[in-house]
Amino acid sequence: MLQTLSDWLWWERLWLPANVSWSDLEDGEGRVYAKPSQLYAALPCAVSLLLVRYVFERYVATPLANVWGIRDRIRLTAEPNPVLENYFCGQARVPSQANVRSLCKKTSWPEARIQVWFRRRRNQERSGLRKRFCEASWRCAFYFFAFAGGVLALYDKPWLYNLKEVWAGFPKQSMLPSQYWYYLLEMGFYLSLLLSLTFDVKRKDFKEQVIHHIATLTLLSFSWISNYIRIGTLVMAVHDSADILLEGAKVFNYAKWRQTADAMFVVFTLLFMLTRLVIFPFWLIHCTWVYPLERFPPFFGYYFFNVMLVVLEMLHLYWAVLISRMVYKFIFTKLEGDDRSDEEEDDSDSQKDRNHKLSHINGAGVRGRASGH
Repeated sequence: MLQTLSDWLWWERLWLPANVSWSDLEDGEGRVYAKPSQLYAALPCAVSLLLVRYVFERYVATPLANVWGIRDRIRLTAEPNPVLENYFCGQARVPSQANVRSLCKKTSWPEARIQVWFRRRRNQERSGLRKRFCEASWRCAFYFFAFAGGVLALYDKPWLYNLKEVWAGFPKQSMLPSQYWYYLLEMGFYLSLLLSLTFDVKRKDFKEQVIHHIATLTLLSFSWISNYIRIGTLVMAVHDSADILLEGAKVFNYAKWRQTADAMFVVFTLLFMLTRLVIFPFWLIHCTWVYPLERFPPFFGYYFFNVMLVVLEMLHLYWAVLISRMVYKFIFTKLEGDDRSDEEEDDSDSQKDRNHKLSHINGAGVRGRASGH
């Protein structure tokens, strides 16, 4: 049974065009091809990157946060209440108005007190500002070096300037050392992101992030096995270019360098729209959808690869909507961080009490300003 499954999984018609077999992709005649067994190296690479990340966040990002005075906000702890705790953990983090009334009867608490309890309880599970800063710093550093490596691996290649060269001689295209290391680094990074999702900052697009990482790893693995390496390197470089600016804008925003963060966010928005909504669909997907048909008839791998690229493009459209909301806030209010983040909530009752006290002070001729927890 296992042999049958293996034969079906590695059936040449799934992965390769007609009249091409695995024997054609064996090393020889001065060519070195990518091998499926090399994909196992992505796991130790991911573990190594997690260790590098730990060292970076502890000895680079944390001292930098101290220099810039980045501190976590002081949070008020929700007072112990077994009834509300059971509801919070077992049913919902944000109760409906009807459920609030029901909880009022069970606890003999007023609605305002219950609402404050849930806000404080939600804040207890949210990541602090320093954690957000360290995470954004690590991603910004990685994307910068990955993009620089991608540029070095691609700047002198003819397929960077003429996309039809991507398919010249396909699939008998020798793998270059720069392509091997570029792929290994990127696969290790996305695998590390998948492994660290449980303790990273939780965002509103958590499910989309999981889909994105899985789709990316699937695409990279498939392109590696089927020798779609040239187009794979182009896709990775296009994605990394905008991500540098996104993470950099968050870093400076957390550090309260507002003008720098705003400028980087504007440039990021323009670059994201250009790379993800123009270059990626109309150049790269066009390259994988149209040009291969000039050389060989479509096969399963052709359809599979293009469908996965379309999945990524759908995620790009989703994130473009989120970015548009951030642009709206940026224009009409101000940019206050990542719109995908699960932002900390103000403690309304404490804020009202503080404002009430300040109103008395102002009445005595002294001006003040309240700031939330």
